[in-house]
Amino acid sequence: MNQTTAVPAVTRLLAPTATAVGAAAAFTYVGLVDPNRPGHYPVCPLLRLTGIYCPGCGGLRSAHAIAHGDLTAALGFNALAVAAFGLFAVFLGLWFHRAARGRPMDLRFRPVQGWLIMALALVFMLVRNLPFGSVLAP
Repeated sequence: MNQTTAVPAVTRLLAPTATAVGAAAAFTYVGLVDPNRPGHYPVCPLLRLTGIYCPGCGGLRSAHAIAHGDLTAALGFNALAVAAFGLFAVFLGLWFHRAARGRPMDLRFRPVQGWLIMALALVFMLVRNLPFGSVLAP
């Protein structure tokens, strides 16, 4: 028996459970407090100062749409955020699976992976601000 399986299952599942509860609480809050109504959330500083949509613009409205089961609207507000929410859900499921089996979750990014994620966000931001990519604008 290795050291990770000697830890009780309740202890092993504590971190992924707390993360899932936190994410559920955030989606519940955004689902209840509509970001489409002004005054509840701050405006994106980049959008306010420059008129340029950042990669996160529309993310709260996207989360609100997902909380209400409207995937089409969520994709229209921010497709990158929807992809990130989906990847997070997959990661969380994998984390639960590994924790339940007593296997550690080892998620290490190489520098090139971080650069690729930033490049993807930058390309998304660039395209959604160009006329041909306006379909990606919130």
